Amino acid sequence: MERAIKNFLSQESAGGILLMVAVVLAMIMANSPLAGMYQGFLDTEMQVRVGSLDIDKTLIHWINDGLMALFFMLIGLEVKRELLEGALSSAAQASLPTFAAIGGMVFPAAVYLMFNYGDPITQVGWAIPAATDIAFALGIMALLGSRVPVALKVFLLALAIIDDLGVVVIIALFYSTDLSTISLIVAAVAIAGLIGLNRKGVTALGPYGVLGIILWIAVLKSGVHATLAGVIIAFCIPLRAKDGSSPSESLEHSLHPWSTFIILPIFAFANAGVSLSGMSLDALVSPVPVGIALGLLLGKPVGVMLCSYIAVKLKLAVLPEGMGWRHIAPVSVLCGIGFTMSMFISSLAFVGEGAVNGDFARLGILVGSLLSALIGYFWLDKVLPAAKAQESK
Repeated sequence: MERAIKNFLSQESAGGILLMVAVVLAMIMANSPLAGMYQGFLDTEMQVRVGSLDIDKTLIHWINDGLMALFFMLIGLEVKRELLEGALSSAAQASLPTFAAIGGMVFPAAVYLMFNYGDPITQVGWAIPAATDIAFALGIMALLGSRVPVALKVFLLALAIIDDLGVVVIIALFYSTDLSTISLIVAAVAIAGLIGLNRKGVTALGPYGVLGIILWIAVLKSGVHATLAGVIIAFCIPLRAKDGSSPSESLEHSLHPWSTFIILPIFAFANAGVSLSGMSLDALVSPVPVGIALGLLLGKPVGVMLCSYIAVKLKLAVLPEGMGWRHIAPVSVLCGIGFTMSMFISSLAFVGEGAVNGDFARLGILVGSLLSALIGYFWLDKVLPAAKAQESK
C-alpha cells in the first residue's frame, strides 16, 4: 500500500508540472496572433455515426465529455480503492479528511454566493470554487521534497479524493438538464448489466468496456453529464478477484499515465485559454471572477481549517500522528488550487445565456489557484524546517 501511494504521488507531481506548461501555452495562444487558430482548432466538428446513432460535437466537447469520462473513471477507481482498503477504509482514518473536505466545499461556495447573490445567471457557478485539483496540489507539495511528512501527503490525498467525490455528486444533482427518459432507461439497463458482471465475479475488463461504452453513450444522450458514466463503471469493476489479483488496480495503473500526461494536459490546453482582449478593469473585478478567486483563496482554507478544528475539538476526528495545526494550515491553502475540476464545472455552469461569464470564471480560477499555490508553497516551506527543528529538540 505504501509503495502504491508513493507511486501515485510521484505521477501526480510530474503531472502538475505538465499541467502548468499546458496552461501557459493556452494563455499564450489565446492572446497572440494564433488566437484564431487556437479557437478554430477547438471548434473543429467531429462526428461519429452508426445507423440512427449520431454523435456530432466540437473537439472541445469531445474532450470535456469523452476524455474527461476516462479521468472520472480514474477518480472512481481511486475512491473505491481508498474506501475499501486505503486511507478512507476506517472511520478513524476517514473522519478528519471528510470533515475537512466538506468545509472546503461549503465555504468557497458561500463566498461565491456572497458576491453573486441576486443574479440567477451567475449564481449557477456556485460550485466552481468548491473543487480541489489533486494533481496541482500534490505537485506543489512535491517541490518541497522529503521534508513533507508522509502523513501530510496522505491527508491531502484523502481530502482531495473526498472532494472529487463531492464534485461528482454536485454535477449529478445540479448540472444535469433536459433529461431523456429513453436514454435514462438504456443507461439503467447498462448499469444493471455492469452490476451483474460484478456479482458474478467477472474479472475480464472487456465485458465492462462494452457495457461501459453503451452506458457512456446513453448518459451522453440523457442530459446527465457523460463523465458520470466513468465513475459508475469504476465502481462496478471488482477490486479483488478470487485469485487475489485486482482488476480495478490493474485498470487504475493503466489509466494513470494516460490521465496524468495526456488527458489532463489536453483538457487544460483546451479550457485555460482565456482571451484578455477587450477585458476592462471593471470586468476583471466583477462578481464572478472575484467570487471564484476569493472562494478558492479564502473560502477553501477557512472551511478546511474550521471544520477540521471543530471535528477534533468535538472528538469526532483526530490529527494524524506527528501532524499539528501548523501543518494543516498551509495544506488548507493548497486546497485552494481548484484548477482542473473548477474549469470543468465552469464549462457546465456557464452555457447559453451565461456563456459570456465563462472567460471571467476561468480568469478567477487561474488567479485564485495561482495565489493559493504560491502562498501555500512558501508557508509550508517556512513551517516544515521549524517543525523539524522543534521535533529534534
